[in-house]
Amino acid sequence: MSGQLKEVRNRIKSVQSTQQITKAMKMVSAAKLRRAQDAIQQMRPYAQKLQEMLSNIVSSQSSSTALPLAEERAPERILLIPITSDRGLAGAYNANVIKLTREVIRERYATQNAAGNVSLLPVGKKGYEYFLRYNFRVIDQFWALLGNHSFENVKEVARYAQEAFLRNEFDRVELIYSQFKNAATQQFVVEPYLPIPKAEGSGSTLNAEFIYEPSKEALIEELMPKILNTQVFKAVLDATASEHGARMTAMDKASENANDLLKNLKVSYNRARQAAITTELTEIVSGAAALQG
Repeated sequence: MSGQLKEVRNRIKSVQSTQQITKAMKMVSAAKLRRAQDAIQQMRPYAQKLQEMLSNIVSSQSSSTALPLAEERAPERILLIPITSDRGLAGAYNANVIKLTREVIRERYATQNAAGNVSLLPVGKKGYEYFLRYNFRVIDQFWALLGNHSFENVKEVARYAQEAFLRNEFDRVELIYSQFKNAATQQFVVEPYLPIPKAEGSGSTLNAEFIYEPSKEALIEELMPKILNTQVFKAVLDATASEHGARMTAMDKASENANDLLKNLKVSYNRARQAAITTELTEIVSGAAALQG
């Protein structure tokens, strides 16, 4: 009986230690989430407006020859850029990004000429390790980017994709990441990157004649790379905020589960202790009765 009590005591100490770790990780993630949330909330309207402006310019072009990055080609060579995290303990965050990537490959490109010709440029250690383990075609230049996801570092990913598209190495480039909604909600999306998508609809905004200063060509040449770089940077900021939100939620749930487990263990411990006390009292009373007899 004493061995059983010792085992339950050790389990209680182990769960308490784990609970302290999950609570600390929740607090750290909450602090990081606040900064990441501020960054993406300030960045998103700016990036969306730039992307809308670029799509309108592309839609107003009579042909895509003047805009090589908007050239539509048969999707025979595909580049996907999944953005995961460098660390785990974030619930199903990384698994959902990986699952969406596999679904895109299987459902969107398996029946096309691109079957077996899909390359992956993972950003984040978890995605890189997974796709490498399962023998996907992986470009391993930028997986460690999230250690310092400054705009200058993220710009290298965008520049690589743009140059590869211009060299006809890829016919289509897509971003796969998690859009941050709130701490408990993320929306996993596939976002077209190259060729530059045209604006949807045919409203007056698309048909309007804009006055460009300086010339339209000079404006496109200057702004297009910056807008495309900003689009990738926004995706990385979205993914970072989603990661911290998912980890904070997962650690909070783990702390609650630890509380429930502690309650059950303490009940089991008290029952075992009471049984041990009852057994000892019975033995004492039986011994005293035998001596009197």
